Amino acid sequence: MLFLLSPAKSLDFETPAGDVPHTQPLFVKQSSALIHLLQQKSPQEIAGLMSLSDTLAGLNVARYAAWRPKFTAANAKQAVLAFNGDVYEGLDAKSLKPDELAWTQDHLCILSGLYGVLRPLDYMQPYRLEMGTQLANEQGHNLYKFWGSQIANYLNERLQRDVSPVVVNLASQEYFKAVDTKALKARVIECVFEEYKNGQYKIISFYAKRARGLMARFAATHRLVTPKQLQGFDAEGYAFEAIISKPERLVFRRQQDS
Repeated sequence: MLFLLSPAKSLDFETPAGDVPHTQPLFVKQSSALIHLLQQKSPQEIAGLMSLSDTLAGLNVARYAAWRPKFTAANAKQAVLAFNGDVYEGLDAKSLKPDELAWTQDHLCILSGLYGVLRPLDYMQPYRLEMGTQLANEQGHNLYKFWGSQIANYLNERLQRDVSPVVVNLASQEYFKAVDTKALKARVIECVFEEYKNGQYKIISFYAKRARGLMARFAATHRLVTPKQLQGFDAEGYAFEAIISKPERLVFRRQQDS
């Protein structure tokens, strides 16, 4: 099985990675092409394109200018340690054991507007480029056109040794749309996380994001190999709800916020 995660807007390039292995990103040529497009835009254009404040637009213009196709410890950090949002707080990769972190490298893929797909230990340089950005390019008017079937083809390569290929989607809809499901040769399972609030169960974004990271951590610490094992997820009070779940949509609920 392969698990898919979204990236995070919040980044941590200040905390040292420590003695953690690294790998090089796989789509550097494509990333370079996107950076070239972004480098041609003014701070005002970046602000408008991504709905950013002037301060954030200036920060990211500086990031694009500093970006280089060579990734080193001086300018980059392992993706799973660099992303710092709700999902990654749930995953808490820095506390994983070396063999668990190695497991994520083989079974976890982080979708990215700039990098296409990042393995957890792939070096990445700081950036802001959400998958839904309407960045015109030679392939079309947005990043979905730019990436086309490249992401799905890569996932197929990763899954070709599996007798029954399965992708567990823990990514947001914005990012999973970058996977050409017509080209993807795998069963897709979605995990849904709901909270009980005001007399009903509902998806609350903050908790759902954290839960996706918790599920990825559960997979790594338990070395999950079959979809059935996903049902054992019980972190922070969640429990599998068989009655309302479907084979391709697993629902996990909890009575109160943890």
